[in-house]
Amino acid sequence: MDTLTRMRAFIDVVEAEGFSAAARKIGRSKALLSKYVRELEDELGALLLNRTTRQFSLTEAGHTYYQRASEILREVESLQEAVRESSTDIKGRIKISAPRTFADADIGQCLVDFCAEQPDIILDVRLDDRFVDLVEEGFDLAIRITRMQDSSLIAKRIAPFHVIVCASPELIERVGKPARPEQLAALPCIVDTNNRSRNAWQFHNDDGAPLSVQVSGPIEINSPLSTRRAALAGLGFAILPDFIAERDIESGELVGVLEGFTPRNAGIYAVYPHRRYLPAKVRVLVDYLAKWFKDNRKV
Repeated sequence: MDTLTRMRAFIDVVEAEGFSAAARKIGRSKALLSKYVRELEDELGALLLNRTTRQFSLTEAGHTYYQRASEILREVESLQEAVRESSTDIKGRIKISAPRTFADADIGQCLVDFCAEQPDIILDVRLDDRFVDLVEEGFDLAIRITRMQDSSLIAKRIAPFHVIVCASPELIERVGKPARPEQLAALPCIVDTNNRSRNAWQFHNDDGAPLSVQVSGPIEINSPLSTRRAALAGLGFAILPDFIAERDIESGELVGVLEGFTPRNAGIYAVYPHRRYLPAKVRVLVDYLAKWFKDNRKV
């Protein structure tokens, strides 16, 4: 029995969190998977799993082996797919991480449209506002709304992105319209705690130098969509992603302010691990997203 087969069996068991669940998932017997894992441990001379009658856990060696083995198998699968690409259809599963804001907003339609166009590809979308570890957690792709800084990842900018400072017309009539970012410190503001800077809102001066303004207000909440609702209710000024605020700005329900002071060097990125062979299915998705945003959004 080759090492790759045993390695796959071990990874299946870990990711399914048990031998029985893994056996059901991949259609092999529990006894066979147990045999493969035991042979792998014998081959390595190390215990990978602590087994009890009800549960199991990874040993320290098992955790290390799982991380490296997952990377190796992904490389092998990517290489095989790259070689087969010219003679096979684009199909399979793509595990994606995306922010909840992205999927819940109108632009989340891009994932639905892709599935309709590529019925042989299954999108396994995990919505999470944290930045997942793509390699350790086994993701093929992440959609991130940010200014890219991590050079260990490959990132393709699929659309521009900027934030809009806005408030309801009623609030502006009551407290006034700020002319400079510093004035927000004395005005009610709605804080989205998902924002990395939280209460320290980031702007730039007339000369382009960075400027941080400490704000406060009646509500702090970890959701841009709820922040929008609070802004519409007149609770305070808010910083919202352009793809959430644009429709309200156009309808006049929200009014944009401080347009010349907000940073504009962020983007919506498709991010994937640094690999020599990018699976064809992932490349098809990345190219589709770039085209979708070009066709469906004002840039």
